Amino acid sequence: MECLRCGTCCVAPDISALGKRIGERCPHLSDDLTCADYGNRPAVCRGYRPDEICRMICAETLEERVEKYLALFGATAERSSG
Repeated sequence: MECLRCGTCCVAPDISALGKRIGERCPHLSDDLTCADYGNRPAVCRGYRPDEICRMICAETLEERVEKYLALFGATAERSSG
């Protein structure tokens, strides 16, 4: 499956290599929902392959897609304590 360029994988899951929490937008996610640091992305990002989950969470907005992704896995966005 080809990437849908929806940005959900850059927001919904945690990316510990970047210190990114669940539900937090990756600092490298650009406004056009592509990676602004693609050549230097961590291994977890390089290894990601789109699958049926991408179709299952299809929605009009990034916020809706993230909400559906988190619900699918029974997760909630982490809030910073700062």
